[in-house]
Amino acid sequence: MKNSAPSIRISEIFGPTIQGEGSLIGQPTVFIRTGGCDYRCAWCDTLYAVESQYRDTWKPMQADEIMSKVRSLSGGVPILITLSGGNPAIQPLAPLISAGKAEGYQFAMETQGSVVQPWFSDLDYLVLSPKPPSSNMHTDYEKIYECMKTAGKGVDITLKIVVMDEVDFKYARDMHERYPNIRMILQPGNHTPLDNPDFYAGGDCSVDINGILDRQRWLVEKVVENKLYGISVLPQLHVLLWGNLRGV
Repeated sequence: MKNSAPSIRISEIFGPTIQGEGSLIGQPTVFIRTGGCDYRCAWCDTLYAVESQYRDTWKPMQADEIMSKVRSLSGGVPILITLSGGNPAIQPLAPLISAGKAEGYQFAMETQGSVVQPWFSDLDYLVLSPKPPSSNMHTDYEKIYECMKTAGKGVDITLKIVVMDEVDFKYARDMHERYPNIRMILQPGNHTPLDNPDFYAGGDCSVDINGILDRQRWLVEKVVENKLYGISVLPQLHVLLWGNLRGV
């Protein structure tokens, strides 16, 4: 009988590697990157998982197919699975999470908080990454709250905000004041030449490491200057190690 469950659009599955950012930085993980997004951030560094022009590279897969691939990559060891995108929250991920957790895998997901799903409460980690003014996107604060409420107290929730400039920093500070009891991580923006076709073809794309580190130092100074001692400032470790090479 043909499987009637909705398929999940997959841009890529890779690993094990390490989580390069956020509260789980450095932890071994397998990445499942879904295709499709409801945002178009000005500085997006994963357009191949966002823009419809790349749709023909996204593979519709069932939960059991995805878990078979993950099992093969992890050697059957139930490690952390990171759900990324695009925006993974627009995909029907409940069957995948259920199947993986039955085998002992944990699930972390990063999303901008624009879409709320009941299966958020089945995650182990939820990273909400609302997009600051430099992204040219709008933040729906009610949706952010609904994401937190739906996930509930059993899910480890983190707010992670990319900061490009002073305006973005003010946005992050205001977000911290709005949700003072939620762990917050600030991350310096990635200086990515988005017009480089080699990056979207899967080749290596160089980044301005010095620019990223300068912004990191500036961000640390801003946090200390404003006495925001409950906020962490972390880099994108994978960018420092591998640039914007896909699949690491």
